[in-house]
Amino acid sequence: MLKLNHLSKSYVAGTPVLRDITLEVSERGVTAIIGASGTGKSTLIRCINRLVEPTAGEILFEGADLATLNGRSLRHARRHIGMVFQEYNLVERLTVMENLLSGRLGYVSAWRAWRRKFPPEDIRRAYELLDVVGLAGFALQRADALSGGQRQRVGIARAVMQEPTLLLADEPTSSLDPKTAVEIMELLAGIARSRGIPVLVNMHDVELAKRFADRIIGMAGGALVFDGPAAELDDAMLTTIYGGQGWIQ
Repeated sequence: MLKLNHLSKSYVAGTPVLRDITLEVSERGVTAIIGASGTGKSTLIRCINRLVEPTAGEILFEGADLATLNGRSLRHARRHIGMVFQEYNLVERLTVMENLLSGRLGYVSAWRAWRRKFPPEDIRRAYELLDVVGLAGFALQRADALSGGQRQRVGIARAVMQEPTLLLADEPTSSLDPKTAVEIMELLAGIARSRGIPVLVNMHDVELAKRFADRIIGMAGGALVFDGPAAELDDAMLTTIYGGQGWIQ
């Protein structure tokens, strides 16, 4: 599905944020990336779909190295990688339905998109997804009238509208209250299972990662230091990932 080979990123020469990351993501389930702030979790997620340009290494996805693609070939590859953002990234003045349909922009002509002339099948799927994410009846609601949890549900539905073969989620629960955060992770895990879409999510909440992830990746200092199931993530490893022990209950 996805393989990273010796991926590195430096925003400032000589100061790497990602250090020689080699990682394979399987074709199913939820993989959570955990680590302290500033350790490179978001940079790693954003390098995969080239929102951040890697400094070195390969990003092998569906037979192509995304790190070498540009223009039309990169846009075509991105069709298959859905993205859920921490701050939702909705168009606030548009309706929920219009935000969902923006997930199909890579599949329709610019003229049809500008006129909002989407195929009936896309509209049918959008209504179906609104029901899946618990927003049936919200199609005509403006995005700026929604709560944070509702906005994130729209963001997830928009990503799934792309019909992705990989779903990336960049700290999707960090702006939400604990109850809503659990609901969002339940939704992402449910999509991973029911639709067979692997989900790669970075997050701060270790307990949420343990509860919902099939696999956990631990990062420290821009490098991978743990890769395994939640059951193997003991206090000693958490100390390696985050440093110090006083925060561990």
